[in-house]
Amino acid sequence: MKILGIVITSFLLIGCQATFAAGIVTDALRDDPGRSDHSLVQDEKDPVFVYRAVPIGTTAEEVRKKLGDPKDKSDAQDLYIFSDDESAQFIYDGDKKVRAIMITFTGKLGEAPTPKQVFGVDAEAKPDGGIFKMVRYTKAGFWISYNKIVGDDSIISIAMQKI
Repeated sequence: MKILGIVITSFLLIGCQATFAAGIVTDALRDDPGRSDHSLVQDEKDPVFVYRAVPIGTTAEEVRKKLGDPKDKSDAQDLYIFSDDESAQFIYDGDKKVRAIMITFTGKLGEAPTPKQVFGVDAEAKPDGGIFKMVRYTKAGFWISYNKIVGDDSIISIAMQKI
């Protein structure tokens, strides 16, 4: 049952990722006075985080060679379920290269990377313990967002997408 929840969460979060791509969330961040200025950062440094040695731009063939057979695959995307607590979707462009990655951690969040491991610096937590940070790596040509939702079923989602 937990795997089904991960799959559903992953598909829901891909919908959120598509919203990011459309710029709607970026606009909301800019217009939300409750968000701190560090929520959306332009950064010319090299990215620190690479998920399972699969960077943006990797071919679908290379992803499958490195990670094995996905739970679900197509020319457009692959879904991997690594454990009850970790899943990832790799979204491919027309050339069958990774253009986006959505990583979801649930349950035992101790296995999930910290904001410092993703960005090289810590991110400020909200009073409830939640975290949101997004950095655009313009030289590298993609952005990364980190979102931690706390509660009974805490979730950490990390999204990466080609700019």
